[in-house]
Order: sequence, then C-alpha cells, then structure tokens
Amino acid sequence: MNIFLHELKSYGKSTLIWSVSLVALLVLFMSMYPSIAADIDSFKKLLDSYPEAVRKAIGLEVENLGSVLGFYAYIFLYLSLCGAIQGMNIGTSIISKEIRDKTADFLMTKPVSRITVLTSKILAALTSLVATNMFFLTAASMMLDQVKTEEYSAATFFMITATLFYVQLIFIALGVVISVIARKIKSVLTLSLGTVFTFFIVGMLVSTGNNEAKRYLSPFKYFDTAAISRSSSYEPSFLLAGAGIVLISLLVSYFVFIRKDIHAV
Repeated sequence: MNIFLHELKSYGKSTLIWSVSLVALLVLFMSMYPSIAADIDSFKKLLDSYPEAVRKAIGLEVENLGSVLGFYAYIFLYLSLCGAIQGMNIGTSIISKEIRDKTADFLMTKPVSRITVLTSKILAALTSLVATNMFFLTAASMMLDQVKTEEYSAATFFMITATLFYVQLIFIALGVVISVIARKIKSVLTLSLGTVFTFFIVGMLVSTGNNEAKRYLSPFKYFDTAAISRSSSYEPSFLLAGAGIVLISLLVSYFVFIRKDIHAV
C-alpha cells in the first residue's frame, strides 16, 4: 500500500497537467463547432475537394461534421493521440525511473515481493488514468452541452469518450513491457513520443486503403469513432485485439520483472 500511495503521489502533478491539457485542447476544438455548423454546406463543399485518401487518413467523414457527435468523433482522434502519449509516458517510466534515479536496488530491499511492487505501480498508474478520464468526461459533457445545436445520444457520447481510456490502456501496457525489458531508458518522453507517433502514422497510412486487416497494425484504428457515432457500437474483433495486447504485455512484464537482475548502484 505504501508503494501504491507513493507512486500515486508522484503522478499527481503530471496527472493534473495532462488532464488540463486534454480539456484545453477539447475546448479549442469544440469552440469551432458552432461556426462550422452554421455554415456546414459551404464547409462540406470545401472538404469534398480534398482527395478521398487524404480524408480517410485524417479520419474525416464530411457528412457527419454537421452533428455535434460527428464533429466530436472527428476531433477525438487527435485527443486520443495526446492521451496515448500520457499512457505511454506513464507506462514506460514505471520501472525505468527507478533505474534512472538509481533507486531500484533500494526498492528491491523492501520486504515485499516483486509482484507486489509491479502491481502497486501499475495500479497507481491506472488510478492516474482513471482520474484523467473522469475529469475529461465531465468537461467534455459540459462542453458539448454548451455548443450543441440539437440533442445527441448520451450513450454514444460516452462510448466515444471511453475509447480514450481503452487506447491509454493499450499504450500503458506497451510502455510497461518496454520499461521492464529495457536495461536503461535515457529519455522516457522521447521514447514515448516516437512510439506513439509511429503507431499514429501507421494508422493514417492503413486508413487510405480498404484492407480492414491492416487496422490491427495500429491501436488508433481499433476504435473507429465515426462508426461509433453512427452505430453506437464497438467492433468486437478490435476490442478483443486490444484486450489481447494488454493481457499479453502485462504477462510478459511480470514474467520478465520477477526474473530480471536489478543492478545495485
């Protein structure tokens, strides 16, 4: 419990910064909606001139932009990008920060098992993400109520917003694996940005084609927010794929961590 509380306290400042940053980005995007909705026909004509491949790459479905949920679904891809960086950054630092700060050997002398240590750290990281998502959900609900031009489905809104947490879970799990396997990580942020943006670019590239199987290459394409806004449902195969990545990543993390040599200072 002491490890959990210590880790949770250490995430306090970064959790607040990420939460406020995500909400600020949301407010910036959604404040554009009333102007777009007021002149949606002209806006659609302008966007229709874009090549179809470009529209697919950036997740733009012109016909849905007139509704508040359609616009929210479109901008959510970029909000998820920021959330993924937060998740990856936290996951990658879980163990690597102990090695970088030369506190790993001290931590291992505590009368607790390595499983307990890693579990406490992961639970603290998940608590940080839950706090971010609860703050974001509340702010997003208030923002959409302010700018809406018509009523929207609260259930669909929640499903779209929940994908932020699902994407973060995938990246935090990937980050934990890297943190446990890597001998030493010099810059957590650099590694996190590189990994997340690589998956994001891959997701943009696979969107330009019609091969659905390629969507499995990028976690950003596991949740098609535009499709969710239309059908109010997730795609089961991609939900399972995401859950599989999280489960396998955590199993590998525990397997490696309990056998890993922790070098003393």
